[in-house]
Amino acid sequence: MNIKNRQFLLAQRPVGAPTRETFDFTEIELGEPGPKQILVKNEYLSIDPAMRGWMNDAKSYIPPVRIGEVMRALGVGRVVASQHPDFKEGDYVNGALGVQDYFLGEPRGFYKVDPDQAPLPRYLSALGMTGMTAYFALLAVGEPKAGETVVISGAAGAVGSVAGQIAKIKGCRVVGIAGGVDKCRFLTEKLGFDAAIDYKNEELAAALKRECPKGVDVYFDNVGGDILDAVLSRISVGARVVICGAISQYNNKDAIKGPANYLSLLVNRARMQGMVVTDYVARYPEAMQEMAGWLQSGQLKSKEDIVEGLETFPETLMKLFTGGNFGKLVLKVCPVLQLFSRFSHSL
Repeated sequence: MNIKNRQFLLAQRPVGAPTRETFDFTEIELGEPGPKQILVKNEYLSIDPAMRGWMNDAKSYIPPVRIGEVMRALGVGRVVASQHPDFKEGDYVNGALGVQDYFLGEPRGFYKVDPDQAPLPRYLSALGMTGMTAYFALLAVGEPKAGETVVISGAAGAVGSVAGQIAKIKGCRVVGIAGGVDKCRFLTEKLGFDAAIDYKNEELAAALKRECPKGVDVYFDNVGGDILDAVLSRISVGARVVICGAISQYNNKDAIKGPANYLSLLVNRARMQGMVVTDYVARYPEAMQEMAGWLQSGQLKSKEDIVEGLETFPETLMKLFTGGNFGKLVLKVCPVLQLFSRFSHSL
């Protein structure tokens, strides 16, 4: 087939923030698919905070990427050749495609997506792992009830923005924590949050007291660190704290900073629980159906931040940790499809 495939391989395990030197950028020539294999032309790759954890040689919910391996990434793409009975040429699929132009191998865990129903990047945001994370972390772990106050950190990010909207759909008062005037305005004016706190430009403890006078019933944490401590000081009796992520801690060179205010859990008879989305795989179809309905009705909005060019991967990844992204961060590998031009990923 004489297809050239550009790839980012993990070259070293980073200490602190990853850089371009963390990866080797290489090119190989691809062969034909073997038995039960498919060849996928990658269209869009999901850029996620979890990728930083996958680089560490440490026990986790998924094995680390090995040195010399293609950097792991979820993505969507088009099947261009197949020897697998469940996939044919022209199918669009979602799966662990890796940071490369093409995926060649067995489609373990892959599933088909329909570009006629939604733009392809949407299958990496609200209709993908991001949406599933927000849905189950909030509803299955946070268990919000109508009238309760839900606080979301990283609220303008991929997971937080969806989780906050779901909380509003369920009848909760929703307060988002984000960095910058534009992001806070987006939360209240576009997504319907009841309030937004700009942690970069106001004192967090005072803002939480102002916006959550009766306390916080559910805290959806994507950040950790000082923001987690501040919210713990405001939780209500019986509160639920969902640990979905801790992006402020992922690039630490020293020990992870744990919660100093954890005794608030004891005083308020509250609970703090971690969440990994793959625990809910069997329930994905029900969540996908409900999320698709909310999108169609306009109750749920999805914003994708699309960066062009596979070669930009290291710098694009770092946008997650500097607050440079606005919405779900997606890397466009190939030219935009004609089909996608019919849709708008802006709100």
